[in-house]
Amino acid sequence: MKTTKITITNLNSWYGNRQVLFDIDLEIHEKKITALLGLSGSGKSTLLRCMNRMHECIPNTKTTGSILYTQQNIYAQNSDVVDVRRNIGMVFQKPNPFPFSIFDNVAYGIRLQNNKSHYEIEHLVEESLKKADIWEEVKDRLHVSALQLSGGQQQRLCIARALAIHPDVLLLDEPCSALDPIATRKIEELLQKLKNEMTLVLVT
Repeated sequence: MKTTKITITNLNSWYGNRQVLFDIDLEIHEKKITALLGLSGSGKSTLLRCMNRMHECIPNTKTTGSILYTQQNIYAQNSDVVDVRRNIGMVFQKPNPFPFSIFDNVAYGIRLQNNKSHYEIEHLVEESLKKADIWEEVKDRLHVSALQLSGGQQQRLCIARALAIHPDVLLLDEPCSALDPIATRKIEELLQKLKNEMTLVLVT
């Protein structure tokens, strides 16, 4: 039996006076990969950003309608935006590692949101890198700059960084668009594993 994780109802969104989403109704099912398809400029990335309230970070935007996550409207006045983004993580189209070490990239969100000991942080970093299938490639150089990694490695690092705070839903905006076929295959295989643990929404 399918369990609905996110319910989108009558969603509309604008950039200034230009409307890009029109009366969107959609159900996202738990522990499934939901792929959003459409022409360039059709609003796929906007819809993704609306799901964790990142769209409102862009000036002169507006969104109406409702998005229920675990039956709570994330656009309600009493909704905690930080909590929404902690539960609904996001990985962007272009890898965006911070100019820190590999270790500090993954540890960044853990340190912001939790009072963890250094040992606990080390454990969570290793766990996240393993889940993102990059641990074996970086375990001996965790204190090297993340900017020295290849594009495919950087994208898996960004996935590890998102996984480190244990999101319930992970949004991915064309995560393979800038990668070569080998790196793309690694990401695709990774997503097949992750769907057993969380809900995935993918723009492709």
